[in-house]
Parts: sequence; C-alpha cells; structure tokens
Amino acid sequence: MARKTNKSVSKRIKVSASGKMLYRKPGFGHFRRNKSTKQKRAARTKDFPISNGFRLRLIQTLVS
Repeated sequence: MARKTNKSVSKRIKVSASGKMLYRKPGFGHFRRNKSTKQKRAARTKDFPISNGFRLRLIQTLVS
C-alpha cells in the first residue's frame, strides 16, 4: 500500500527554488486588534527557513 502525505504538514511548508524548506510563523491570520505593534510588524516578515535537524524530522512526518 502506498504511503500517504501528511497534508496538515505539507500545507504549512513551502520549498524554495534552491531546495530550502520555509514556513510562516502561526498566529497572524486574524485578531490583529489584540496584538501589539511589535507582533504585527513581525508578522509582515517573509517565510523563515527550517533548520537541518528539524527538516529531517519533517520529511519523515510528511511521508509516514
């Protein structure tokens, strides 16, 4: 039987053209009124790269 991709993880991760795995920090989809200016400014930053150690664990989770 073929393995299934973990869709909840795959939707949160983007792979760049150079092969880096990127993610966006959670918690900024809505309710911005309750957040501080510092938090809202941080939410505007681009995607963050995933470290190599955690990357291996994510790959195992994706194809389990």
